[in-house]
Amino acid sequence: MWESKMDIYNVFELRGRTLCYFGVGAIKKIKDIAEALKKQGINKVIVVTDEVAYKVTGAWDVIEPALKEVGIDSIMYTGVTPNPTVEQIDEATAMGKEFGAQAVIGIGGGSPIDSAKSVAILLEYTDKTASELYEQKFIPEKAKPIIAVNTTHGTGTEVDRFAVASILDKEYKPALAYDCIYPTYAIDDPALMKTLPPNQTKFTSIDAINHVTEAATTIVASPYSILLAKETIRLITRYLPQALSHPEDLVARYYLLYASAIAGISFDNGLLHFTHALEHPLSAIKPELPHGLGLAMLLPAVVKHIYPAVPEVLADIYEPIVPGLKGVPGEAEKIAAGIEKWLFSLGITEKLEDMGFTKDDIPKLVELATTPSLDLLLSLAPIKATKEVIAKIYEDSLKPLS
Repeated sequence: MWESKMDIYNVFELRGRTLCYFGVGAIKKIKDIAEALKKQGINKVIVVTDEVAYKVTGAWDVIEPALKEVGIDSIMYTGVTPNPTVEQIDEATAMGKEFGAQAVIGIGGGSPIDSAKSVAILLEYTDKTASELYEQKFIPEKAKPIIAVNTTHGTGTEVDRFAVASILDKEYKPALAYDCIYPTYAIDDPALMKTLPPNQTKFTSIDAINHVTEAATTIVASPYSILLAKETIRLITRYLPQALSHPEDLVARYYLLYASAIAGISFDNGLLHFTHALEHPLSAIKPELPHGLGLAMLLPAVVKHIYPAVPEVLADIYEPIVPGLKGVPGEAEKIAAGIEKWLFSLGITEKLEDMGFTKDDIPKLVELATTPSLDLLLSLAPIKATKEVIAKIYEDSLKPLS
């Protein structure tokens, strides 16, 4: 395969709305980024991260001296958790305001980077709160410059305009999509992913699989989102087992990270529908539930229900996982069973009942899935997202299909 002949140490520029430095050693580009910020008159930044990512990956060992050398002062918020909350965003924002932060650096996976995006908005709208932002009580048109230093290969948030946070008291996990939160700069360095634990390696990769499954099948899908979807699934199918067996294999990490980035670009263009809209209530109710695991539990049932409407696309992009599909509506059960078998082969065998959900929870989950922002995603699905269909997807996800 030609992938093995690529120079993974050649740091290239993945250009879109965000200038992303991609490749082994890309973290060293933080010096160039810091110099560019300094030229814009930026002297103070807030770093938004969790308690682990900035240290264990070694990212801060490079970022901190680069900022100091250029003359940019920094303050750090480390309170972000998986499935971040509006309270955490407000805490980080308050810290940034007091410090006088003029830009925001997010270090981590989706949770810290999404939180950094939110803080960047609220540093411009100083009279607003994160709850008001996520309940769409105002529509932001500006944000402080955002620098995303990515440490996982799943979300694609470093190259897109999306962010997610939970409002715990309402068991509500809405999503934002605003042009002002495209990161100005991003760093995708596979070397920062070597320390990802096996479960995170799996769950983040499954997140990318779900991004493209949805982006390729919304009512606004395009040849571009479908092309990126096909390549994403091919790369993840090929390199995820290698990364699980050999966590420090930089070639495997490189292509999983590339798959994640192009998946982010795919859904930035094609948008999302069922799996993400239906997963958000799961991890809003149970914040300890990894987002990627929630998606994995729902994916077979979602594909089963949408396949008759878009069989040609799904048969094509899922060829590496379920080969030999003809792209005809009657194959819905076959592809769903094939996807579930593939997930099980990776050790992802959990279903909703294993996480404590029961049939009695379905009406509440349906209501939460049809709240604002999530119902917008559902409106893009290739089949009509009635409450009956949503309930059936949840029901089919309680136990294994086979």
